[in-house]
Parts: sequence; C-alpha cells; structure tokens
Amino acid sequence: MYPDHAPHVPVQRAVEVHQPTPYPPAVPAPAPVAPMKPNGAPAVASIVLPDGRVVTGYAINPTQPEPVVGKPVVSRTAVNVALGGVGFLAVCGGLLLLTSFIAALTAFITQLIILAAVVFGGWIAVQIFSASGHQGGTTVNIRKAVIKRNHFNG
Repeated sequence: MYPDHAPHVPVQRAVEVHQPTPYPPAVPAPAPVAPMKPNGAPAVASIVLPDGRVVTGYAINPTQPEPVVGKPVVSRTAVNVALGGVGFLAVCGGLLLLTSFIAALTAFITQLIILAAVVFGGWIAVQIFSASGHQGGTTVNIRKAVIKRNHFNG
C-alpha cells in the first residue's frame, strides 16, 4: 500500500425509508338517472362532482351490443349431402327406366325379326310344296334314243 493513503473505511450514513402514502379507495358515485319528460325527450341532468364542480348534460344510455347470430341448426354440408343424395336417386330412377325401355325395345325388335322369318319361311315352304300340282311350263319326255357319231337321233 501507499503510505499517503489511509486504509479505506466505509462511512456510515443514515438510512431513509420512504413509505408510500396510500390513497383512500375511490368509491364510484352512483350515476344519476335522467328523469324523462312526458313527451319522451330526456331532461337535462346535473351532476355534482366530489370536488364541487357541476356537470350538466343529457344522460346517455349505454349502447346495446348487437345480438349474436347463432349457428343454424343444420350445417350447410349436411344440406348439400342430402340434396346430392336426392339428385342421385332421381338419376338412378331415370337410368332404371332407360335400361328397361332399351330392354323392351330390344325384345320387340327380336320378336319382329322372328315373325318376319316365320312368315317368309312359310311363304317359301308353300311355294316349294305346292309345285307337285303345278300346271304349265315345258315338259320334256326323254325316250330311248340312239346316239351315233355325236349326233342325236331322237
């Protein structure tokens, strides 16, 4: 250590403690209700503040919040699925009728073809089997003939 300096000795100081001063709790004064005049317009109200000031004016009613719109009972998705099911059933019914119509038309055309074959085949059979009693045409009688040197003598 240096000889010029004395050893460091802490100095004792007085400690001051500050306590916060509590304010008395503020008691809200009840808001005066503005008396209504008979014609429906509110009367002018005056309020005396605790410090002695007077405030004059109309009483303002608090604004009412907008009513909350509730969710619908049935969701949009459920409605869309139900409508899709109804549409699908309508289409299936139409397709069932269409296929029934096509099957009936096919059976009708098949019966017409069979009827035409029977009628045409019957007409051909009549033509063939009625030829035995046929009168007319050329009749050729073949007799015993002598054939000499490629010459027919009949």
